[in-house]
Amino acid sequence: MNLRSAARGFLFFLLSVPVLQSNGDWTVTYSSSNVCALRGATVDINCTYEYPDNVQYRPTTVKPLWFTKASNYQPVVLEHDTEYTGRVEFSRGEVNCTGARCHGTCTLRIRDLRQSDSAVYKFRFTTNQPGGEYTGDPGVKLSVTDLQVKVSFPHPTSPTKAKLECHSMCDLAGDPRYIWFRNGQNVLQGMNYWIYIQSGYSYSCAVEGYEHQHSPLVYAPKTPSVTASPSGEIEEGSSVTLSCSSDANPAANYTWFRVNRDGSSRYMNQGPQLIFRRILSSDSGRYRCDTQNKLGDKCFFISINVKYGPKHISVYSSPSGEIEEGSSVTLSCSSDANPAAEYTWFKNNQPLLWEPPHTFPSFRPEDRGTYRCQAENKYGQLRSNLLFMDVKYAPKTPSVTVRPPGEIEEGSSVTLSCSSDANPAANYTWFKNNRRLTDTLTHPARTYGGTTGPTLKPEAAYTSRPGEDHSQSLPHL
Repeated sequence: MNLRSAARGFLFFLLSVPVLQSNGDWTVTYSSSNVCALRGATVDINCTYEYPDNVQYRPTTVKPLWFTKASNYQPVVLEHDTEYTGRVEFSRGEVNCTGARCHGTCTLRIRDLRQSDSAVYKFRFTTNQPGGEYTGDPGVKLSVTDLQVKVSFPHPTSPTKAKLECHSMCDLAGDPRYIWFRNGQNVLQGMNYWIYIQSGYSYSCAVEGYEHQHSPLVYAPKTPSVTASPSGEIEEGSSVTLSCSSDANPAANYTWFRVNRDGSSRYMNQGPQLIFRRILSSDSGRYRCDTQNKLGDKCFFISINVKYGPKHISVYSSPSGEIEEGSSVTLSCSSDANPAAEYTWFKNNQPLLWEPPHTFPSFRPEDRGTYRCQAENKYGQLRSNLLFMDVKYAPKTPSVTVRPPGEIEEGSSVTLSCSSDANPAANYTWFKNNRRLTDTLTHPARTYGGTTGPTLKPEAAYTSRPGEDHSQSLPHL
């Protein structure tokens, strides 16, 4: 069987209803109104045309053409259309005139049919007679289609046993014989092919004699490709889209899951995209895209790492509670940040060149003050609350002063003052000649003379003892 006879035989189907278009004595008759053909085949579209035999204009000249579209209200000759270059052929028989009418035949042949060839084709002829041009409307509709593999599972008890059926949108004439291919290798003849679902296999069918014109392959999803948009670093608050695509036929269905730390999964979304309108730091983690069609499934994982500035900052000391002079104290600062924050310490609002955490091997009174820290990364900065660190210590050696200074004259007013650095504040006790003055137990000052105290006697020695821990003696007065 040659290509021409095969094309006219079972590779296309003609709706065999002749279509007559006439305008008085001018007519075009198509052998069919619809033609359906397989991609890659050759098709012939036939017609006959008639017009009046005007003896005055003998011999009548006829210029025929086929077209599918027009430009500036004029038909574009098909053989001049670049989409058909090398694939179209026109032929027409001799025009015969009998009685008062002339008639001829016309054929359009299109080889190596493409999906884009699907269109309405019209025949038009022009003569040298007055008004001697005519177009045969409505034309012939050509539909170009592929063989298709239909997948079904007729037996519910055998969910992995599939029936593959080779079919076409065209009703192919005759009794075509089908050939089946698995991974490109001829494996079977017949309209149907029974298989058990296995990964890594693809299937197609063809009409015998045209094995080079396979149907599109059917196969399980390939390993998906998963991307994040925008690419690069993901900042908290931005819009992020995860996209999943997989080569599969029939087309794959997509399902998104979030993978928990314990390995379990949580359903997120159906469809090829997972969209975060305003992504949060808590959205960091691992995600899985599942792809599935009737012939199998595949999955792929993607991890996203959301970047954000410091938050939840805190400053604390260890040990907590009261700090005693000389003890070891560690000052720490922490925050939640990605990437990890860098810290700056401040004491009484003055920056310190410390690295966190900072340890005081022996906490001193001069370390007392208000501390805070500042956390910072490329996405922001945050300051902690203030932390006041106090230190408890016993009274230091007291200082005792006499006012007025210098020589003291009998009968004058004199004030003795005692001071000591201590935390909490010290209590003071005065002694005279090593005898405690009970009426001045907690007063750091003692006044003599005038109306504020007893008359000062010469040769008296006074001592002040803050908190019974330290004392300071005065010279004899």
